Amino acid sequence: MATRPRRILLIFNPTAGGSRRARLDRVVTALKARSCSVTLAETNAPGHAEALARAASPADYDVVGACGGDGTANEVINGLAGKDIALGIIPLGTANVLAGEIGLARNPEKIAAALAEGPIRTVHVGRANGRRFTMMAGIGFDAMVVSRVSLKLKKWIGPLAYVWESMRQAARYGFQSHDVTIDGVSYRPVSMVACKGRRYGGPFVAAPDASLGEDKFQVVLMNGRGWLSVLRYGVALMLGRLGSGQDVQLVSGREVIVSGSSGPPVQADGDIVATLPLRIALDPDPVRLVYPA
Repeated sequence: MATRPRRILLIFNPTAGGSRRARLDRVVTALKARSCSVTLAETNAPGHAEALARAASPADYDVVGACGGDGTANEVINGLAGKDIALGIIPLGTANVLAGEIGLARNPEKIAAALAEGPIRTVHVGRANGRRFTMMAGIGFDAMVVSRVSLKLKKWIGPLAYVWESMRQAARYGFQSHDVTIDGVSYRPVSMVACKGRRYGGPFVAAPDASLGEDKFQVVLMNGRGWLSVLRYGVALMLGRLGSGQDVQLVSGREVIVSGSSGPPVQADGDIVATLPLRIALDPDPVRLVYPA
């Protein structure tokens, strides 16, 4: 029996830039060549992508495509909560960690092939203080860098903006410890990242045993202080050896609690989504995610 062409809603931030819009246009052309029904919805403010996804109906769409980076995908999965609509990815952002995690190329034809014909798999995502995230949520130095990075610099030099901000924060951040409990066991790390996927910051593997398909996190606990530790962690991450450091622990779990005074930022999927105290848990509703064909 023939399969009906997919009905696809693409949510796109028009301020992303001319080259990214041109790549999206090539994806749309390739989708229409595959007889897919394509609707393009442009955002006009932060949070609008989430609202557009929330308004989408399974009666109208099979897939909602997040056209942007990991922040756009984060908004869309929050808008799709409770809906029987699959999430698709069109990587147009700075790092595109989720796209890399599932092996999605940046070639418009291959992106269109995935959206039109790729398998839809069930994945488990997390919640940070109730907000969904796909790849990671973190506190400490990690979150401070995300909270202070310049958006203008990020648009200009891409991922290098995070490197620059890491250098700035390494000289001024307090590197205080946090009270973290993972499945009832207590830890005192300086920084913590709860990972649902293996990758962090782009192509780099931070949590080798993490998996979108499994109902648990791999939590990276870092105890180093000062700029030397920041440099060491950065080099280890690029080499895929972050977990081999003596002051780094990798712990698997299903619930992460961070107690303490309120105020310090919490990042999820590369954006600040909450402040401490924090509870990270698995979302009870799995997400349907379109993988490459």
